[in-house]
Amino acid sequence: MPALSPYRAELPYSYALGIFPSLALMEASPQRARRLLLSRRAEGEGLQKLRALCASHQVREELADNALRRISGKENCFAALVFNKWHGTLAGKASHVVLVSPMDEGNLGSIQRTLLGLSILDLAIIRPAADVFHPHVVRSSMGAIFSLRVKEYENFENYREGFPGRGLYPFMGDGTTALEEAALSARQPYSLIFGNEGSGLSPVFSTLGQPVRIPQSNAVDSFNLAVAVALGTYAFVRRDREVQ
Repeated sequence: MPALSPYRAELPYSYALGIFPSLALMEASPQRARRLLLSRRAEGEGLQKLRALCASHQVREELADNALRRISGKENCFAALVFNKWHGTLAGKASHVVLVSPMDEGNLGSIQRTLLGLSILDLAIIRPAADVFHPHVVRSSMGAIFSLRVKEYENFENYREGFPGRGLYPFMGDGTTALEEAALSARQPYSLIFGNEGSGLSPVFSTLGQPVRIPQSNAVDSFNLAVAVALGTYAFVRRDREVQ
């Protein structure tokens, strides 16, 4: 591998910055790890666990203070794993969350962490979108991406063609069905569809499936995307658990 440089989308690899995201990688997908970069200032139990996992999977370890500063842009990044990118595949019989053109890296990472916490493991991303492998996204997810099935699509039609016959629930400010009602009658497996942070979903989505509205006060225009995904997904998952 050539000298490491700041992340670029065209690279075949990316970086898990920090001990916790790196641990998540080694615990969920150790086969994707290429190199462990450490600072001379790194210490603690988490570090020792990370080093042990890397050693057990023959992941090379090296002191790389300069590289860590270069790829993280920070002085306080003490560990990072270089990992191979991959092409994900979604589970056909599982329920999915679909994000249409999410552009905020922090939102995209936070959403992945929320989905993992709610046991929704399949995430479809419709382009254009933030780079799911960007180190900022990986760090915001706290490494959740390594336990999820994530796949990107050029457009929603491509996604829909791959998964016909499932319940579609686009979340829209003027959705005709309130969240709790939609969750009560959800058709399995389902796809919960959320739009861009600024523009939401195109009006065409109101003709697809059952448009869902998250009830809210008039004090705010809309919920943050990551909050909306958390509220919407939790309601559907809670109903799933009640009927099991």
